[in-house]
Amino acid sequence: MNRYFALFRPFVWWLLLLVSSSVFADGNLTIESFSKAKRLLLEKVYVEPSDRKTLYCEARFDSQRKLTLDRGFSSPKYKNRLAKYETEHVVPAENFGRSFVAWRKGHPLCVNSKGKAYKGRKCAEKVNAEYRLMQADLYNLFPAIGAVNASRSNYNFTLLSSNASSFGSCDMRIKNRKVQPPESARGQIARSYLYMEASYPKYKMSASQRQLMQAWNKQYPVSGFECKRAARIQQVQHNVNPVLHKLCG
Repeated sequence: MNRYFALFRPFVWWLLLLVSSSVFADGNLTIESFSKAKRLLLEKVYVEPSDRKTLYCEARFDSQRKLTLDRGFSSPKYKNRLAKYETEHVVPAENFGRSFVAWRKGHPLCVNSKGKAYKGRKCAEKVNAEYRLMQADLYNLFPAIGAVNASRSNYNFTLLSSNASSFGSCDMRIKNRKVQPPESARGQIARSYLYMEASYPKYKMSASQRQLMQAWNKQYPVSGFECKRAARIQQVQHNVNPVLHKLCG
């Protein structure tokens, strides 16, 4: 009996992992590497030149990550990332990362070469597969201008009273650690938040953030490109986005 169990033990563990994953998450179960996810986003999702626009400012980019900025675009800081293509987590990694103990408190394996313990994103990424899967989920990743990505940081989205853009011709407004995105981005932002909450028990929005995202989801209908983007991600990542599946048909 023990001999047969030993023979099939790897299969049993694999089956248990598969069952537990299907019970506890409907999100990404195939891509653990954030570096790989960034590459796949560019190579498999934004494959047509007409698709290649950053989320917030609609800046054009090519297959080599070369950005073309609007003449009126400007940034008050992060000048070294002004014309840099980057990959943005719409739901910031910290927003779901802090639900992991390794992010908040560290882990015995999170010790650098000098013997100093560390925590945060680097530790969660090192020791927790579930975190890595969430971090690499393509449905939550979008192209962005580096300076905009850096300035947005992990701030929540909202509606601001200020009418002043923080980036010249790109109507992205940041004030007091809050961000108002351009109207062109609000629908995709909302559906990314709703997807992450629907797919990962580890992530929950605040009541006010959920209310805003539900409102933006209704106010800014899904576009043809958004549905096409979701279909391409499904082919690569092999999970259905329940929010977009319902809207795209």
